Amino acid sequence: MIIQDSETSVRTLHTETLISDLVVIGGGLAGTCAAISAARAGIKVILVQDRPVLGGNASSEVRLWALGATSHMGNNNRWSREGGLVDEILVENMFRNKEGNPLIFDTILLEKVAREPNIRLLLNTAAQEVEKSDPHTISRVHAFCSQNSTKYLLEASQFCDASGDGIIAFQSGAAFRMGAEEATEFDELFAPDESYGELLGHTIYFYSKDTGKPVDYVAPEFALKEITELPRFRDIDVGDHGCKFWWLEYGGRRDTIHETEEIKWELWKIVYGVWDHIKNSGDFPEAETLTLEWVGTIPGKRESRRFEGDYILTQKDVIQQRPHSDSVAVGGWSLDLHPADAVYSEKSGCNQWHSKGVYGIPYRCFYSRNISNLFLAGRIISASHVAFGSSRVMLTCAHGGVAVGMAAAQCVKDGLQPAELLSDEAMQTLQTSLNREGQSLPNIPLRDPLDLVTQASLSASSTFQLKEIPGADQWIDLEFPIAQLLPFEADTLVKVTATLRSPSTGKIKVALRTSQKPFNYTPDLTLEEFEIKLTPGVQEIEIPFTQSLGESKYAFICFYGDASIEIQTSDTLCTGIVTVQKKFNKAVSNNGEQTPPDGIGIDRFEFWVPARRPHGQNLALKISPELTPFAIENLQNGYLKPWIQTNAWVADPSDPSPSLEIAWEQPQKISTIYLYFDTDYDHAMETAQWGHPERVMPHCVRNYDLLDDAGNIIHSCRNNYQTINRIQLPHPIETRQLKLRLEHPSSKVPASLFKIACYRDTP
Repeated sequence: MIIQDSETSVRTLHTETLISDLVVIGGGLAGTCAAISAARAGIKVILVQDRPVLGGNASSEVRLWALGATSHMGNNNRWSREGGLVDEILVENMFRNKEGNPLIFDTILLEKVAREPNIRLLLNTAAQEVEKSDPHTISRVHAFCSQNSTKYLLEASQFCDASGDGIIAFQSGAAFRMGAEEATEFDELFAPDESYGELLGHTIYFYSKDTGKPVDYVAPEFALKEITELPRFRDIDVGDHGCKFWWLEYGGRRDTIHETEEIKWELWKIVYGVWDHIKNSGDFPEAETLTLEWVGTIPGKRESRRFEGDYILTQKDVIQQRPHSDSVAVGGWSLDLHPADAVYSEKSGCNQWHSKGVYGIPYRCFYSRNISNLFLAGRIISASHVAFGSSRVMLTCAHGGVAVGMAAAQCVKDGLQPAELLSDEAMQTLQTSLNREGQSLPNIPLRDPLDLVTQASLSASSTFQLKEIPGADQWIDLEFPIAQLLPFEADTLVKVTATLRSPSTGKIKVALRTSQKPFNYTPDLTLEEFEIKLTPGVQEIEIPFTQSLGESKYAFICFYGDASIEIQTSDTLCTGIVTVQKKFNKAVSNNGEQTPPDGIGIDRFEFWVPARRPHGQNLALKISPELTPFAIENLQNGYLKPWIQTNAWVADPSDPSPSLEIAWEQPQKISTIYLYFDTDYDHAMETAQWGHPERVMPHCVRNYDLLDDAGNIIHSCRNNYQTINRIQLPHPIETRQLKLRLEHPSSKVPASLFKIACYRDTP
């Protein structure tokens, strides 16, 4: 029992002082990934989150699906899903939660953090005050937890603001921007004028469900009474809920930081008004048995402050895919700006303009230019308003968060400040550390001096020679042009044979196309075209291409016809091989072609996009001479996903026991082994609502054994579903050879591997 007499002085709160190496403010995907990345790299981390769950806009409190460069698979960014820790989280969510339940995603993030002994997680804790040891250095952050009435004093050598609004960066005096730049500042022709507005607004989502019996609805007094005040009210579909109502947006003309509560009330007014319209207008008789299951209580924010680093990402970095020697993360979402009047605007709800491929984000965008020990993560990184339209999406933010965590660990271990990692040696160390964990930085392969496999010789029981994609009893019509993406060497000349069926005499066009930039998958260069006559019935056609690509990269074998003509497809899947169609994708403002107005600095080009499984089969083709894109040497080239080439070793599908051998001239002491498998980087793994057909990606090797030179099994795995397998042996071994025995994922998918790495110690 506690009895305390009255006091005349002010009582002080229960206070704890916590000391760590890194304090991360904000537990959205960016902050969560920064904390996990830093903790795994060996430093002590405090993660401060002012909400009861992690994930920010991806959490069950907001319920926005997390996306990044894959963009609903509606752009030309093939195999672009973010790698490393981001991929690990997405693949885990797919395995447990392919239906897209945001509550399950909450638990996955909480589990990932709870597993890290180097992380102290403070939920329901708001950072509110900064102390500085000098004008350019943060020494302490004050935070308060409303649930345990505790004040925390958080001390560290490094700080990361991933809070969304930049509460700590702002208080520390970090230089920032809010709003849109003039077009002339960065030569950004897409920069909006005042009529369009300078800020993106907030959104609140709602979920409905069918009860199977009539449900009445009486709207609250504050609900919007005249739904026709919303110019897009005709877009309302009773079958939509959640993220499908992303356009219920408001606040771009207001202070998106200090007026968030007022913005929230306006959004509630809109949401409940929309539901009142659905239930009571008489326009939706099919809604009679629907009830309102959930409405968000906090808005999902899009934009507020952006803080200045030593580099500001701009429109040209995105559209021109400018190379940066200090790239540490990848972007690929469109330049996605919204009118400031949002749901009350007569303008389209968004204005998405895509680049022809992914782009690298320089490290200089991830720390403050004037606060020496402050990292930036999430939507507040150093970017112009236009470039922010792309860099703001959650998986891009998370990918950058991973880089921040790894950089912070390097700073702590080497006694450096963030800007000091720009030296050639320090940056190479950072990029190597990131790529080792699967970051897959564009144009920056993994060159790992610690990897013993770089000194080994490799051999395989078999290698898949691509001479045929076998046909199945399935066909797709040519209403939309279709293409098989195939990896060609520089001087490749092939004859391709396809099988078609036509109800009558007709003709099709076949073209050999490729991308001007070898790392893109936008067919903006046509090398050769053929017109081929068809007769009624099933027939094989041969296309003897006479043009080579001039450099190693992917080629598009394109077929153009009409809906009456069908081409045979295959039920065989293979790493680095995919079929695409010139087809619209409403989810990302893709109408089959990008046709921007003149004068905004955006390229015009065609979209060739894959279909989601269970659709999207490869085309049944015969290829002569055979292609050889799956050589065992790919395991040592440093790329961990398809990029310019497949970068994978693939076993022959007919090999009953595929295996690899890694041999050294002298015995090697090995304690840690990394295996990098294929979990189909082309599949967008939206975390909520969308739903997916599989728990495990069909390309992924499920079962394998590792053996030493005496034939002893040193590690055995069954039912793998993750991309990277990090194997820590119970005791180091000495061996001249390792043998990896794999099972094919299925009879229709051959076993593949991007890389195997071996280390004397834990890297």
